[in-house]
Amino acid sequence: MTTLTLRQKQKLEALKRMELLKLLPQVKKDFEKNGTIYYSERQNAFFLATLYWVSNNEKFIEIINDFEKKHNSMVYHCQLTHTEWGDMLSLLYVSDNEEEWEMDKDDLKEGYALVRVENLDDSNLSEFGSIGIKPAMGGVVRTA
Repeated sequence: MTTLTLRQKQKLEALKRMELLKLLPQVKKDFEKNGTIYYSERQNAFFLATLYWVSNNEKFIEIINDFEKKHNSMVYHCQLTHTEWGDMLSLLYVSDNEEEWEMDKDDLKEGYALVRVENLDDSNLSEFGSIGIKPAMGGVVRTA
């Protein structure tokens, strides 16, 4: 019997969460096949989102890699929101604490996610927290 590594378990968990968030099937497929991470950018007040590859943004790649290394976690999707306090990149991730995974999925079903929010304009305003999210056009938008 093969025992899965934490990283393999995190990837399987991330795929379940992507399904719950109703991410575009191609987003899930690319993540499953080669680890491609997308981000959703909220375009306007009507909760419309556009999907982009994280790999097109060096700063986002650096933020994700640093976060995953420091917190032994796996980022599976990001959400970019432009605010009066700066541009906010919310990292949706699977932690290394397997006991919390069911609760994390329950939160997603209720429209909330525990995330790391990186303020791209002022890193002093970056923090962990819970945000409101909802599916939109194959990605997600931040609602709160």
